[in-house]
Amino acid sequence: MNGLRVENLRVEIAAGGRTLVPVDGVSFGIGADECVALLGESGCGKSMTALALMRLLPEGGRVAAGDARLKEDDLFALTEAAMGEVRGRRLAMIFQEPQTSLNPVMTVAEQIGEALAAHRDLAGAAARAEAGRLLEAVGLATDRLDSYPFQLSGGQRQRALIAMMLAGDPKVLIADEPTTALDVTIQAQILRLLKDLRTRRGMGLLLITHDLDVARDMADRVAVMYAGQIVEWASRDALYGEPRHPYTQKLFAVLPRLDRRGERLDSLPGRVPGADSAFVGCRFADRCPAVFGRCRVEESAFHEAAPGHFVRCHLAVADTIPPFGKGGLGRISCRSEGDAAENPPQPPFVKGGSSNPVLAVRDLAVHFPIRKGLLKRAVGQVKAVDGVSLDVAAGETLALVGESGCGKTTLARAVLRLIEPTAGEVRLLGEPLAGLAGDALRRKRAEMQIVFQDPFSSLNPRMRVGEILEEGMAALLPELDGPGRARRGLELLDQVGLPEDAARRYPHEFSGGQRQRIAIARALAVRPKLLILDEPTSALDVSVQAQILNLLADLRREHGLAYLFITHNLSVVSYLADRVAVMRAGRIVETGAAEQVLTRPGDDYTRLLLDSVPGKRA
Repeated sequence: MNGLRVENLRVEIAAGGRTLVPVDGVSFGIGADECVALLGESGCGKSMTALALMRLLPEGGRVAAGDARLKEDDLFALTEAAMGEVRGRRLAMIFQEPQTSLNPVMTVAEQIGEALAAHRDLAGAAARAEAGRLLEAVGLATDRLDSYPFQLSGGQRQRALIAMMLAGDPKVLIADEPTTALDVTIQAQILRLLKDLRTRRGMGLLLITHDLDVARDMADRVAVMYAGQIVEWASRDALYGEPRHPYTQKLFAVLPRLDRRGERLDSLPGRVPGADSAFVGCRFADRCPAVFGRCRVEESAFHEAAPGHFVRCHLAVADTIPPFGKGGLGRISCRSEGDAAENPPQPPFVKGGSSNPVLAVRDLAVHFPIRKGLLKRAVGQVKAVDGVSLDVAAGETLALVGESGCGKTTLARAVLRLIEPTAGEVRLLGEPLAGLAGDALRRKRAEMQIVFQDPFSSLNPRMRVGEILEEGMAALLPELDGPGRARRGLELLDQVGLPEDAARRYPHEFSGGQRQRIAIARALAVRPKLLILDEPTSALDVSVQAQILNLLADLRREHGLAYLFITHNLSVVSYLADRVAVMRAGRIVETGAAEQVLTRPGDDYTRLLLDSVPGKRA
């Protein structure tokens, strides 16, 4: 095979007297000029598979079994010196966060120059000229050669990192979540760049992602991974036309869409088993709606359910009769009767009127001075927010969308008076916030709370969850005594779907989705009327995202909460929002009902955002 072939890869990691197995029997191949997407939730073993191929496993990790061949070379049999020749030159990897992969004290030219010196023996003027050509190949101007990483945007840093990886002219490129933290427009640019490079250079691409739309847009073939194994392998069209494994079907079922507004998203309960789990039977059995007796005692082999479409599931065998009747895996319902009873269809979302809005913003402006010189005199200003007006009613969700840097988060902080507006007015429940200070402002903040994008950085790691929940109550709800705060904390944990014993644990003991639930509980603790949600699901798997969106819909319905939902995920907007405000360069360029804005946009910038959403390719 003129590309990469992996057979029966098994990775073991020695950790504290235990042996972890994050990758167990993985096989796949990538041809020249082919993209294979490795799809699945966090913890399935996708990134560990890539690190094993690059021979970059963490301390204690080793390839316990299997074979990986790059054309004729056995990657696992090479000496470290020989692997150093392969790594970067013939097999390269783009990591998820370019900021951590780029040296902050070296310019772009110096970092690309290092790669050129190592792989092509270029130095001096020749290396700089080639670095300029590589930057142009990834769509960056050569004047960025002397820039440092902090002087580049997220999309520019990712392009610079891709240029570094291309310095060795690799035959196979591994891209590990290369667009996860990027806006849809920048994401579209990076994906187009990877497609173009793959075609022009005849380069194989292993794309690691949990985004089903990105995989559909990019991949020729797709491997779905769960708990260290590949459970489904097929062409893109076959997989997206008829997913066969219950896990794959569930991943599709939890995606938010416009036509699911007013419904609960299908749930995928539980989490991916840990790498230290001892498995008997199917690894997905505890989360599978189609599980039956054989699944608990016998692991399925790969079955060819259709030509070229392989599935690791007993139900893929034609003579297997599942307990809910005949028909084969293609007609499995991803919702069992128990699921339907537990999660019945919900009435449409309540849409609040605007005569007495919870939040009213009029002509809000936030300008930051530009200072230069020794005395730091103001020579201009940045208009981060420039004359924004909007309303949010009780029981309503207004989605604020736009690219990074357009002013969304600055607007949210100005609404909360975390930064002082330059001009304009903010009213909460009819009362202006501008004249409030000290205790009066602190009491008013009980009515407006924010949930940040990264719950781990916004939760105190030294405090137990119960203490985190009670902290705000102690400051803003003086009528509650200690026992009362403790009781309310337990009620809040139950409300967001966490057990009582969570109150005694620390934030690091929870998954990302559970930490976001804790952050939501903390915001609800002081009985707010308005929640500002700043990208609350952007870093979550689709399964956890569905749980959080269901929770937010329930809380809004039960308590009449008003949401200002800041996001760049238009699928989430289409599902949750009643109205949409599109922001660009500090201004609102379009606003209206969600269905109207998303299906019949009136502004060219809105159309650009919608056209940038991945997954539109047939």
